[in-house]
Amino acid sequence: MNTLHKDRRTRLTKSLIRRAFTDLLAEKPLQRITVREVCQRAGVNRSTFYAHYTDLYDLLTRIEEEMLEDFQQALAPLLDPQLEEFPTPLQITTEIYRCLKENADVCTVTLGENGDKDFALRLLSLGREICLKAYAKHFPEATTRQLEYFYAFASGGHMELLRKWVEEGMATSAEEMAQLAENIMTYGIGFLQQEPL
Repeated sequence: MNTLHKDRRTRLTKSLIRRAFTDLLAEKPLQRITVREVCQRAGVNRSTFYAHYTDLYDLLTRIEEEMLEDFQQALAPLLDPQLEEFPTPLQITTEIYRCLKENADVCTVTLGENGDKDFALRLLSLGREICLKAYAKHFPEATTRQLEYFYAFASGGHMELLRKWVEEGMATSAEEMAQLAENIMTYGIGFLQQEPL
């Protein structure tokens, strides 16, 4: 079997396992899921599962790591040394929500009812590290305290907005969610007097 074909099969197998696992996580907590159930749902045998993962926790960790890498890439332009003009909040949030929408299955299970509560903290921590560096560079007059408070407020609001989005099945587009977040941040309570999106 040539390498290209083997790589394609490996990607397909991992995708089937991931999908089966995230589907099961949407139904029940990780502690109640077995490798056997994942394999049955994915249509693969257990030896195939163990060829790629040591256990279900390893699978969850790898899925989360992939999403964190995608999230980091969505925020990476903020740290671009060639960046002369800071992106607008709408541009930043649109990229973040697009990244999250592309990883809808992971968001649904990691931020949902049966999810890994530590994952949300890791997501916030990664965002904090990148955003604070970018804010400090583009807003040099702001104090560290101001930057910290701004990030705490903005990220907390975004996290709850994300949870609500997940709860509603992420049916709204990433662009609409970014616009919604922008309007809430811009108008505060005055947002309630705005025309609905």
